[in-house]
Amino acid sequence: MVEIFPAIDLKDGKAVRLLKGEMQSAKIYGDCVEFAQYFESIGAKWIHIVDLDGAFKGSAQNLESIKKIRQATNLKIQLGGGIRNEDTIKMYLHLGINRIILGSMALENPEFAKQMAEKYPIAIGIDAKDGKVATQGWIEVGQTDAFALAKDFRDSGIQAIICTDIVRDGALSGINVDFTLKMAEASQCFVIASGGFASIDEIKNLSKAFTQKGIQGGLIIGKAFYEGKIKLEEVFEILK
Repeated sequence: MVEIFPAIDLKDGKAVRLLKGEMQSAKIYGDCVEFAQYFESIGAKWIHIVDLDGAFKGSAQNLESIKKIRQATNLKIQLGGGIRNEDTIKMYLHLGINRIILGSMALENPEFAKQMAEKYPIAIGIDAKDGKVATQGWIEVGQTDAFALAKDFRDSGIQAIICTDIVRDGALSGINVDFTLKMAEASQCFVIASGGFASIDEIKNLSKAFTQKGIQGGLIIGKAFYEGKIKLEEVFEILK
């Protein structure tokens, strides 16, 4: 079974989507709270929120919108974007966020990320381009191998690895299943695929691949929903 995570990317308080992580490509889709309430109404258990402004600036930038979503729904929320220290983690957990995503910090200071995972519900976001990890809102692509980084978190206390193929993100070109499976193998933990989802058939294919490999995991759905390429109601019906 694949866990579905509808996505809300926040920029200036609005729900937007980017193409390949480029801020200038941002397309506004509307009110983030209304989307969150809709996701809950059709059967979502989780939502995936990214503070895009926070990811670029390194600190919380869409706090009021996040608070409103938390207050308006009973959904479980995993949140990332600009979370660089323990105080921010504690602040978000105090607000009722269920899982914190560490991305750039996990690369820059993996020991800190592991320490946080021993104390708090932490996921590691690994965003990669051609197998190399990108950070700081995907502005910087270094030489760190994505699979090596995932392996470094094996046997740590993290709850999940969220793996994004940047080249496919927002491009509706299909999930990179091979990349996702390799990340799951490297990390040996719950893996959440992100980037490029375009059709319901992909859920079936990913679920089959997970089952064959004995993997537990999920899938983030963003642009395909916002652009009307899929109906999320049908996705949740399939998974019942």
